[in-house]
Amino acid sequence: MSKQVIVIGLGQFGMALAQALAERGVEVLAVDISQEKVDAASEFAAYAVAIDAADEASLAKLLPAERDAAVCCISNTSKESGIICTALLRQMGCRYIVSRAGNATYRRILYMVGAHEVIIPEQDYGRRFATFLLYRNMIADSSSSSELNLTEIRLPGSMVGKTLGKLALPKKYGIIVAALRREGKLLRPDPEQTLKEDDMLLIVSDEQAIAKLSEELK
Repeated sequence: MSKQVIVIGLGQFGMALAQALAERGVEVLAVDISQEKVDAASEFAAYAVAIDAADEASLAKLLPAERDAAVCCISNTSKESGIICTALLRQMGCRYIVSRAGNATYRRILYMVGAHEVIIPEQDYGRRFATFLLYRNMIADSSSSSELNLTEIRLPGSMVGKTLGKLALPKKYGIIVAALRREGKLLRPDPEQTLKEDDMLLIVSDEQAIAKLSEELK
């Protein structure tokens, strides 16, 4: 069964996100207060509806608790609606809530009302592009590549207490561990080092390998 993700707010970022998810086989529920934007999203989304996502009764009809995730991309000019929507999603038992913010203050508030993750797309991209601009002779931007990607992943519970050697990620999934992030520091991957709960792994892989790993470690 494919993943189900609610994308709320079909501005430039939300629309692009919804379409990218749909292209990757995700069952997207596209939501916006504008019927015109909903009509555009209906061309690729599994389900598209025009509602006010800050209205509790309307949002409840989307059954957030039964979806894999919800992304609140409501425009930064409608902060109150974004805060209310995020809080309602958490109250309704949504498994994983990602909210979009425009600044650090707004981000803190979204975390306080229940977001599991808060992104600032412009800031995040700006930082990545700054690194690319400074080191463009050494770094290839592979964000649009259909081949290999460099990804940082949270350590699944099933990996805690095991070593990289025992996990055999290259053999099982075709994943190469480039580095281990522990307590904010990047470490060389040691096959004999026992992994801890808060560790992060920087991996090199294709998208299919990540999907396979994610599916088997649910």
